Amino acid sequence: QVQLVESGGGSVQAGGSLTLSCSASGRTPPPYCMGWFRQAPQKGREGIATLTGDDITLYAESVKGRFTITRDNARNTLYLRMDNLRPEDTAMYFCAAYPRANCPPLGGARFYNYWGHGTQVTVS
Repeated sequence: QVQLVESGGGSVQAGGSLTLSCSASGRTPPPYCMGWFRQAPQKGREGIATLTGDDITLYAESVKGRFTITRDNARNTLYLRMDNLRPEDTAMYFCAAYPRANCPPLGGARFYNYWGHGTQVTVS
């Protein structure tokens, strides 16, 4: 089992920045696919950024150029740097792990085996 814990959420004004962290513990996998997802009230879970085992990134159009996904393997931690935040970025943000080197499509949340409990981001 792999446990994922997100942190770093909060309230910020439009145009501001936040960095989310996702700490992995337990049977921490080798550098596998990791992803960030978000879910706003009354909406489905949206894939916004993924990082393959070979550090290839993919972003949703809604966040491309504003968000950056990175990983620190020594710390078993995944990050999401979010710049130029907009009110429509308000959501609960989740990290997830998929135990393969390549990632499912951004819309493939159902394929991810491990999930954190989420951290709230509110942009006003």
